[in-house]
Amino acid sequence: MFSGALVGAIFAGSLCLPEPALALSGNVSPPPERSDIPQSGPASQLPRPGAPSVAAGPEENTTPSTGDAAQPKVEILHDLSKLPEPVKAMRQALTEAAASGDVERLRPLMAFDDDVMEQLKADGGDPVASFKSLSGDPQGLEILAIMLDILQTGAAHVGIGTPDEMYVWPYFVGKPINQLSAPERVELLRIITAGDLEAMAETNNYNFYRIGITVDGKWRLFAGGD
Repeated sequence: MFSGALVGAIFAGSLCLPEPALALSGNVSPPPERSDIPQSGPASQLPRPGAPSVAAGPEENTTPSTGDAAQPKVEILHDLSKLPEPVKAMRQALTEAAASGDVERLRPLMAFDDDVMEQLKADGGDPVASFKSLSGDPQGLEILAIMLDILQTGAAHVGIGTPDEMYVWPYFVGKPINQLSAPERVELLRIITAGDLEAMAETNNYNFYRIGITVDGKWRLFAGGD
């Protein structure tokens, strides 16, 4: 169980998501009032294209309400055997890499946008070193454990039918916190602390680490809120 109070990072593709509490550049910004999926790129330095809201209700398949045609559908997927094969394969590869205890095994799996990678190089950064820096230990084992826990949950299928379509873990990104059932809250508390949950309830939004995989099986998103 990990507190989200002092963590936050962005490695993202084109999907536009909420501002992290602490980006790779070290610039601090307040958490968003309301959002449902994380923001792309180091927040203070990369372009931020507009993104649709993707809040989902308690049902597995949700569609936009009448009169709100601009809001895309979100699907909460608990049966991971139903994932597209490329997504399933990447999730398995990330799970095995995280369970190995070797952060370096993440390197060949990274498929972040060129602008994100170039920004890291411009800062003299390295994605693997950045992952290690998020961890409470020098080997990066804590951040690997967080990734492993997140990937054991269901996924939110977001941006369906748009260029930003992606499967995002954990599925809590696709459901307002106040709509979580008691068993779902127990599942969430395996990732965060009770204090974190109380803080999330104030904004009705999950804002801890998120992992996103595109429909063609590319790992394009790793983000954390406050």
